[in-house]
Amino acid sequence: MLTVTRLTLNQESALSGVQELPVMGWEIESNKRDVIQTAYRIQIHHERDFNNSIFQGEWQESEKSNNVELTELILSPSERYFIRVQIRDNYGETSLWSSPAEMISGVIDNQWEAEFISAETSEDKNNAKGTLLRKSFSLTRNGDIQSAFIHVSALGLYELYLNGQKIGEDALTPGWTSYHHHLLYQTYDLTGQLVNGENVIGAILGAGWYKGDMGFSRHRNYYGEQTALISRLVINYKDGTRDIVVTNESWKGNDSAVLFSEIYDGEIYDARKEIPGWCEKAYSGENWRRVNIVKHDHSALTAQGSCTVRKNETLKPVALITTPQGDTVIDFGQNMSGWVDFQVSGRPGEKVVLRHFEVLDAQGNVYLDNLRSAQQRTEYVLKGEGEESWHPRFTYQGFRYVKVEHYPGALNLDNFTAVVLHSAMEQTGHFSCSDADLNQLHHNIVWGLKGNFLDVPTDCPQRDERLGWTGDAQIFCRTASYLMQTRNFFAKWLADLRYDQTPEGGVPHVIPDILTNHCDQDRLLSEGGTHSASAWADAAVINPWTIYLMYGDTRVLKKQYASMKGWVDFMTAHSENHVWKYKLQFGDWVALDAKEGSYFGATPNDLTCMAYYAYSTLLFSKAAKALNREEDYQKYAALHGQIVSRFQAEFFTPTGRLAASTQTAHILALYFNLVPDAFRQRTVDTLVELLHEHDGQLVTGFVGTPYFCHALSQNGRAKEAWSLLLKDDFPSWLYQVKAGATTVWEHWDGIKPDGSMWSADMNSFNHYAYGAVGEWLYRAAAGIEADENAPGFKHVVISPVIGGGLEWVNACYKSIYGMIKVHWTVSDAAEGVQNIVLAVTIPANTVATVSLINAERILASDGIAFVDYAQGVTAKVGSGEYRLEYLMRTERVRTRHTCLTGNSSVFQ
Repeated sequence: MLTVTRLTLNQESALSGVQELPVMGWEIESNKRDVIQTAYRIQIHHERDFNNSIFQGEWQESEKSNNVELTELILSPSERYFIRVQIRDNYGETSLWSSPAEMISGVIDNQWEAEFISAETSEDKNNAKGTLLRKSFSLTRNGDIQSAFIHVSALGLYELYLNGQKIGEDALTPGWTSYHHHLLYQTYDLTGQLVNGENVIGAILGAGWYKGDMGFSRHRNYYGEQTALISRLVINYKDGTRDIVVTNESWKGNDSAVLFSEIYDGEIYDARKEIPGWCEKAYSGENWRRVNIVKHDHSALTAQGSCTVRKNETLKPVALITTPQGDTVIDFGQNMSGWVDFQVSGRPGEKVVLRHFEVLDAQGNVYLDNLRSAQQRTEYVLKGEGEESWHPRFTYQGFRYVKVEHYPGALNLDNFTAVVLHSAMEQTGHFSCSDADLNQLHHNIVWGLKGNFLDVPTDCPQRDERLGWTGDAQIFCRTASYLMQTRNFFAKWLADLRYDQTPEGGVPHVIPDILTNHCDQDRLLSEGGTHSASAWADAAVINPWTIYLMYGDTRVLKKQYASMKGWVDFMTAHSENHVWKYKLQFGDWVALDAKEGSYFGATPNDLTCMAYYAYSTLLFSKAAKALNREEDYQKYAALHGQIVSRFQAEFFTPTGRLAASTQTAHILALYFNLVPDAFRQRTVDTLVELLHEHDGQLVTGFVGTPYFCHALSQNGRAKEAWSLLLKDDFPSWLYQVKAGATTVWEHWDGIKPDGSMWSADMNSFNHYAYGAVGEWLYRAAAGIEADENAPGFKHVVISPVIGGGLEWVNACYKSIYGMIKVHWTVSDAAEGVQNIVLAVTIPANTVATVSLINAERILASDGIAFVDYAQGVTAKVGSGEYRLEYLMRTERVRTRHTCLTGNSSVFQ
């Protein structure tokens, strides 16, 4: 039976707030193999029953089932739309209509008719208190309401209320953006929540990223000096008329019970200062003050239809600890980002004071040094009226442990809950295997993402930094996009990247950029500048390309095209004979081959810069080709060839020796395909020698580590790749696992084998960069790879690298077409030969190439016709489930030529 099982808009099941028509996609299921869609048609209506549809599409003869543009629909503002699809396939079957996807349109053509209003003045610029805003209005036609939607944003952070009830499940809205250019607003459905007579809209505002104390330089007011709210409530009546309630001078303001709230330092709340009924009807508000109008460019307001920060899960304590120093500590068992929700009873004025931190020291005591100046402290003052519940509103903490400094009465763990906050993204990747430590590593990588994908891809969630470092985001982008649906998360962040890019095309080290003009106290940045470091700034090109590769939507390339081109042209402008340099370069950051006391690895910056210059230029030329911009494609493909030739002349001797004798230099040369063909084998062999010189250990930093296993397995050294991954002594990924980590560390030696700590000035225990090895688990170990010529996994490449002594691997990735599954098991058949059982699931409306590396003999082909190729056997298959059994040689010397086709490889 042919079924459309899921319809998406911008890869989401629903969108709340749309200014630009989304792309549609749908997943197809069938009990047949080799299913291809042959046609589709679309219906759109304002009601779920689809009577009298506003758009009745004709059958479109097409197999396209993702990134389908809704070109025929013209959006009306503040309306609800239901969309559904029906399809036919190559077997002549026609599906039923799908379940509908829903979207709510936003404010079209910037018709807000509203002002930014504030209960603060410029004299409050150094104040981190919370404020209240309220508006009372009356309705007389409640029974005639068709729908009601409110569009809302803030300069600062807000919580929205209607008639005393919080609206929506979002937290820390509207998030952090380049506010002057790009300010997100959220849309909430209030249908059925308004009442006849008086209604009250209320909001609580906090400083947040907008005017708060931010950055390791601890400046504030980066974007403005007053918090402010803007909102537009639209009430649609059945007769086609509307009522609109907007923020203006008729609103009233007051101070809230939030006495202090900062992202780094936490929140102080005095419940005795609460104003009962402040946003409910019948409360007069006559003593409240007039609001002020704050000027802000309305054209910056942009609808955020999805991917808001949410309370995604909760954790209960696993232990109550009394430390050797006598501190009371709650252990939640997992390093995370969020806040603690608690219940308490006591007398008026008594306090609950909590300090949040990541690790205990070697003696089992509270370790706060790595927080630097961040306090991570919350304080609640009781009003003394029975049991009280509280959590902070406008801050978040990175923590596993909580030191309880004050708590009235007996401490009961049942009264404490950790609330996990991160941007709402569907988990798409799952991986498990027969090695428990490797499973824990995957867990740690996932939780590193959860801890740091909180509206922006931060470097860490605990200390006085939490910035969107471009290098970290670039390194981890592909891994993140296997684990979660990151299309909309990165689209939002990349918009800020292009807004914050310099006029010349330089890319700031952090996005949003709060370092420029605020780094006088930092020697490196004050002298070296705050933009355009190789591997960091390359996020401008690598991230859009990765999102295109994973989701197949050309929109990201179109929107970022000028930014991508600007960065490549910036490197060209600052190069001489294709060798480019620019001020401060981080190089192979915090590599273990760095000099004592240095953050900078031993790999020369010239090599790193040229390698990334070549790589970004190549990817940009591919983006131009994908968008049919032939002239740019030809120009930048030729430039890439020139850079590669210059790299080879600069760094390879006539006999094939790579001049820089570091692991990272060899990794970059191999993975970015910069090695002359004649010297490839020598380069691979030398990389292995450099690995053996360190007893099989890596000494790479941020630049070399993500590609290490790929550089090995793509060049006939899968055994060494597995060995590297599975090492568990220092330094290694599994060393952290053995040390009890629940997330990935910033430093290989964050906690040293003797229990001492790496320097406290930069020692995060939730830092996802080294978790980029997760990409290898999916692309290599499971063998689930995309094809740039049919992106979004329209053509799936299945080629698992089986090894490591594992008995089995079970992985799946939910692509935009549906679930891709790979499960392999290993058993010994004879000396040098293993029996492999491989189960594969390919989604409908896609095709796959299945390659069995080192296959000696097929025992069960499940109807697949394999042919020989250099590495084993391969076959093209359609959708369906397949079970294969074959004998695999465990050792084979082979060569491989890596061709960068979306980071995929081609055997020769």
